[in-house]
Amino acid sequence: MSTTMYVVLAILVLVFIILMKTAIVVPQQSAFVVETLGRYSRTLQAGFHILVPFVERIAYKHTLKEDALDIPEQVCITKDNVQVGVDGVLYLQVLDARDASYGITNYRFAIIQLAQTTLRSEIGKIDLDRTFEARATINANVVSELDHASNAWGVKVLRYEIKNINPPKDVLHAMEKQMRAEREKRAVVLASEGDRDAKINQAEGDKQRVIKQSEASKQQQINEAQGQAQAIMAIATATAEGLKRVGEALDSPGGMQAMQLRVAEEYVKQFGKLADEASSTLIVPATLSDIPSMIAMATSVVKQQNKAAS
Repeated sequence: MSTTMYVVLAILVLVFIILMKTAIVVPQQSAFVVETLGRYSRTLQAGFHILVPFVERIAYKHTLKEDALDIPEQVCITKDNVQVGVDGVLYLQVLDARDASYGITNYRFAIIQLAQTTLRSEIGKIDLDRTFEARATINANVVSELDHASNAWGVKVLRYEIKNINPPKDVLHAMEKQMRAEREKRAVVLASEGDRDAKINQAEGDKQRVIKQSEASKQQQINEAQGQAQAIMAIATATAEGLKRVGEALDSPGGMQAMQLRVAEEYVKQFGKLADEASSTLIVPATLSDIPSMIAMATSVVKQQNKAAS
């Protein structure tokens, strides 16, 4: 009885081991390649699967997640014969587990080697000064070449990024001197441009000042001329108004007699001044005794001026 129990236990253990070997759980974002008697049978996706005991087996396991590969630093020679150390990182993803298993022995190693050789070729096409600014172009060219080659391996190359570009120390010193010279050059150019702009602004200010002064002088002359014209007009208007008032006074009753008396007084006054002046010659009018005729003559002159003014 004990022997039978040992046999049953042995059979149960054997069944359990067989079930453990044949019952497969595939994780999410993974793919298992199954072989039947050494030949490809099928690809198992995520989930629970049962294999045929002693006939089927899991030959390859692949993750379908995006993977990152570190590309070791290597020495590349630029177009101008400068050695630089360049490393990078590569992002890829397995799309076909069967091709990744049977298309190549080790697709990771192959892609790393291909990335290095492609990178050396791309660096050799450009000068050292352009390696830093042409990173995007180099990355795109490397991805294009790798993706074309890895298509048969069931692998998709997604991105490639250059991490570091390390020129030799003497080249770095030369580049620093060049950058320092460029900065000094830009500083001198900016200083000269500032001095030029300052002189231009000063000249423009002097020009505007002269223009403003000339305009002020012009306006002053115009104002003075207008003032003189207005003064002359005012004098002429006052004179005309005075003559008009004299004419109106002459036309009024007693106006003529008052005017004749005023003219006679002024005549006598002026004649007296002639006699007082220190002159050896005295001209006496022939009609000195005829004062009424002189008054009549002055009256006629005033009337004519009054008519002309009106």
